[in-house]
Amino acid sequence: MEKDCTIYKTADFIGKRWTLLILLELYKGNKIRYSRLKNNLIGMTPKILSLRLKELEKEKLIRKDIDTSQFPIKCEYSLTKSGTEFIKIIQNMKKWALKWKIKNKVCNNTDCRHCDI
Repeated sequence: MEKDCTIYKTADFIGKRWTLLILLELYKGNKIRYSRLKNNLIGMTPKILSLRLKELEKEKLIRKDIDTSQFPIKCEYSLTKSGTEFIKIIQNMKKWALKWKIKNKVCNNTDCRHCDI
């Protein structure tokens, strides 16, 4: 497969560890601060979180809003339209995994926004 192939590039990007979980965390809340993401993604280092957020922002799957009207400066992240659309792909992956009984905890939530697993 050629490195310029759309599927190759997409798989390389979304296949990075934590990428899908960050998108799901952002899907659960409208706007989320860095500290909340860090607390919710147990085991993820701050360095990797910062790197993945920059990558997702560069790919226009997320948006970073900076509020300088107060101190300390407040940064919040949210999904873009593209990111929200990508959530449907993640949900289809979940449906596939549940259908084919991938060894995981059974989830009855069809909408990952309400998932606490």
